[in-house]
Amino acid sequence: MRTTSPAHQDGDLQRFRFRVLCAAGVVVLAFGALIGRFAFLQVVQHEYYSTRAEDNRISLVPIPPDRGVITDRNGIVLARNYSAFTLEITPSKVDDLDATIEKLGELVEIQPKDKRRFRKLLEESRSFESLPIRSRLSDEEVARVAANRFRFPGVEVKARLFRQYPLGPVAAHAIGYINRINRTDLEAIEEKGESANYKGSEHIGKTGLEKSYEFHLHGQTGYEKVEIDAGGRAVRNLSRTPPTPGNNLTLTLDIKLQEIAEKAFGERRGALVAIEPSTGGILALVSTPTFDPNLFVDGIRSEDWDQLNNSPNRPMVNRALNGAYPPGSTFKPFMALAALETGKRTPAQAIADPGSFTFGGHTFRDDKKGGHGMVDMYKSIVESCDTYYYMLANDMGIDSIARFMAPIGFGSKTGIDIDGESVGVLPSPEWKKRRFRKPEQQKWFGGETISIGIGQGYNAYTPIQLAQAMAALANDGVLYRPHLVRHITDSRSGEKTLIEPEPLRVLPWKKQNIETIKRAMVGVNKEGTGARAFAGAEYVSGGKTGTAQVFSLKGAEYKAHKIKEELRDHALFIAFAPAEQPKIALAVLVENGGFGSQSAAPIARMVLDYYLLGKSPLGAAKEDEAAVESDEH
Repeated sequence: MRTTSPAHQDGDLQRFRFRVLCAAGVVVLAFGALIGRFAFLQVVQHEYYSTRAEDNRISLVPIPPDRGVITDRNGIVLARNYSAFTLEITPSKVDDLDATIEKLGELVEIQPKDKRRFRKLLEESRSFESLPIRSRLSDEEVARVAANRFRFPGVEVKARLFRQYPLGPVAAHAIGYINRINRTDLEAIEEKGESANYKGSEHIGKTGLEKSYEFHLHGQTGYEKVEIDAGGRAVRNLSRTPPTPGNNLTLTLDIKLQEIAEKAFGERRGALVAIEPSTGGILALVSTPTFDPNLFVDGIRSEDWDQLNNSPNRPMVNRALNGAYPPGSTFKPFMALAALETGKRTPAQAIADPGSFTFGGHTFRDDKKGGHGMVDMYKSIVESCDTYYYMLANDMGIDSIARFMAPIGFGSKTGIDIDGESVGVLPSPEWKKRRFRKPEQQKWFGGETISIGIGQGYNAYTPIQLAQAMAALANDGVLYRPHLVRHITDSRSGEKTLIEPEPLRVLPWKKQNIETIKRAMVGVNKEGTGARAFAGAEYVSGGKTGTAQVFSLKGAEYKAHKIKEELRDHALFIAFAPAEQPKIALAVLVENGGFGSQSAAPIARMVLDYYLLGKSPLGAAKEDEAAVESDEH
């Protein structure tokens, strides 16, 4: 048998001891590191990790506020909230989400769009939040879910508030609508520093007052402190900070007047703006055809959007603010006032009207063959004599015309408290230089001034600009900023904040000159182009008809029935009443409606009859075909 020498055994023993010591040292170092790290975490960083642990244990669940209510000047509700049942799922309490949704589909109808919306909400939410899979359940659907509640842990029926516009399409362009918050909205919210206040909110104002007064209507988001476990499941509620409802808006709109005005148009396209001259408050803001804002609240269906967006009648366009049209002869009273203020004419100064005016080899024809005879300022407005204003425009010059019209608001935004206003076009040599690029197009020609005098040429104004100008004249030169909101009511205190009427400027017109124009406009409705529409009226009103060409006839005779509808003239009418102390001023536009006395004046008469006398018509205003012969073109 082979034996190991004592020396060899001593060497093995020493190596073993060395290895044991090394291993012990490594163990001691490892434990030392663990103890050191433990001390660092427990002592040095105790506060940091304690806070982190508390944050992980407690989560803030946002509680969206109730949106403010919108009413008209008489308290009629135009936008409100109502409670309805929704079918909701808390994902953290459901083992198989897809299977649960499929089984729920056997109890209530769940469409693909409902599933898409749920998935989108799921991506943006926390697993312990309750998310809607179906809204507006019927009583029968609620009963079916309740009877099968035991089969669906994490599923429940809740009551939620939804936005509703009780009158549907009435005043839709003014009130606007809300819709789901998109990426663009989120970016805008972040820029305003309102991200925290929109946690949990799904909707935001998109158009009209819903958009421009979003800050007031939305309210302040509340929060609920929820304790959650390591799996992200809610354990219990710790505390609750209730949300603050949005403030309520009371409008200057008279919604009954608005309804009358919309019905007066019938199937015709157009716009109407009625203003209270002494305050600038909008009494009616009509754009027809209109749309139902309720379609947008939960996301409009693609087929509904295609129908609205592709309609040749463009119901989504707010014609009252966004449409710019030649004013036609409704421009003449302001031209006459400009002549008086600049000293170019006196009321008694008359011209002989041969039925045309020739300038630079071009003949500008009057609407009446053979002319109107001797025409003074009164007759020029009452009978709407084109030749009078051809001559006046030539005598005044384009610069003088533009300087006078600009302070009235022509060619600039009125500043109304909703978005979507067009600037319009107040023509001038400076405007033409900005408008065109080629030098030969930038030059202003004297013949262009002639057409400006009768509201044609480059003239293009919005109905609200015409209404504001009419209101300023009716109010003896005091021009107010048009506005839709009368006061804002604080949801907590009930305190009302009045939107003070804001006079933009006092126009330095002479009282006798204003009275001269008003008297002539009263004559329009008594013996002139508006007389047929206002026959038998129980009040005295002033008005002016207008007809604006859509395309040039090039000397040919205008016959509406031989022209495509979209190429027919626009019909216009401006008015104020009662004449002695105006309470209302308005502008009416009927697209492709022909003559102003034919289509627009009857609508104005119907609106004034209701506002001043309380007369409610049965249907749309009837066109006065016989008025064509006495109107201007």
